[in-house]
Amino acid sequence: MSAESGLIARRVSGVLTRLVTEEPVIALHGPRSVGKSTVLRILAHEYGVEVIDLDDIEVRDAVAGNLGAVIAGKAPLCIDEYQRVPEVLDAIKTRLNREGSRPGLAVITGSTRQDALPSTAQALTGRLHTVTIWPLSQGELEASNENFLEALRAEPDQVVARHPASDTTREDYAARVCAGGLPLAVRRSQTARARWFDDFVRQSVERDALELSRVRQRQSLVELLTRLASQTGQLLNITKVAEAIGVERKTAEAHLRLLEDLFLVVRLPGWGKTLRSRVSVRPKVHLVDSGLAARLLRLTPSRLATLDPAALTDFGNLLETFVVGELRKQASWLDEQITLGHWRTSDGTEVDLVAEFDDGQVLAFEVKANQRIAGTDVSGLRQLRDALGSRFRAGIVLTTGRRTYTQSDRIHVMPIDHLWRPTPSNITAD
Repeated sequence: MSAESGLIARRVSGVLTRLVTEEPVIALHGPRSVGKSTVLRILAHEYGVEVIDLDDIEVRDAVAGNLGAVIAGKAPLCIDEYQRVPEVLDAIKTRLNREGSRPGLAVITGSTRQDALPSTAQALTGRLHTVTIWPLSQGELEASNENFLEALRAEPDQVVARHPASDTTREDYAARVCAGGLPLAVRRSQTARARWFDDFVRQSVERDALELSRVRQRQSLVELLTRLASQTGQLLNITKVAEAIGVERKTAEAHLRLLEDLFLVVRLPGWGKTLRSRVSVRPKVHLVDSGLAARLLRLTPSRLATLDPAALTDFGNLLETFVVGELRKQASWLDEQITLGHWRTSDGTEVDLVAEFDDGQVLAFEVKANQRIAGTDVSGLRQLRDALGSRFRAGIVLTTGRRTYTQSDRIHVMPIDHLWRPTPSNITAD
């Protein structure tokens, strides 16, 4: 995926190439128009096989009538939008039963979570490895091999010491937040991007949502998504949302699960409830893409860059969603499994994002829209550090400022753009 070809190299492609040699079936899931088909076609080209595109109605009809013959083809079977004919999973299972669960039999993509599909889609339980493809990261957009999370895991003090001052302005951050990372939106002009996001929401509701679930109140689904955009980066209050759009709480919760199944909304769970009894277990809500959230709220870079009090609040919430999204993307590329959540106590002390590794080590992040921070801005990180002791690897306050420095023991302040600025390659994971 070179610059010459006009395609943006995706880090998930490397993950997929490795998994094909290890897992029988890999499912690549993610929101509509995130680039799943492109990644699958590149993999198919490398193996010299064709992509079976079930979004094409003629192909879909042909496959549905000849499942056995289609699934008997050369591996890896590359099937795009498999949820259109979920019975293909039963056919894949039959071949696995016959030939054994060898690696690399099939790579499939879908725009809905697998567990949201009919029961036939559960056929490959235990034989299917799921990978989520998120919108483009800032590093992917800049062709930069970002390794911020990995380097922090290995040597946080070195990461802090080796990063230069930032030259990214508040206006630059506002532009990045509003552009987001959905491939077909990010490079467009502001006006064209607004049209694209409007069409994206319409198609997601009128096509994908209706196919996945019988939703009678389509308008309430759009209104719910818009209300969730206004809550992005905040604790989820589904009761308040339900009241605002005039539906029962049960209906709002069902619609929320549908939006999650379509990868439009992500719940960030409460983390660390075993640390102390007063830790909140309420999730935060984030839209999958900050650009989508900005469009739903009719916010533009010029509005977000002002110092108007309302704009400051909106910018802070969208910036948190933007940063959490970037860190989520980097976590998805690592071999090591990472648990992500937010930490908040009943008295309001909080940490925006906690990343816990398999060995119990923790990295914690606070996102601040200001250039300078006060002592109160790190109170959550300090409390979490003191509660975790040696498990607390580092706490990072990410700001719109330009300086990088250590604020106190294992707590550092860094510009947000260090997320996508490559860290020196001699810092590697343990």
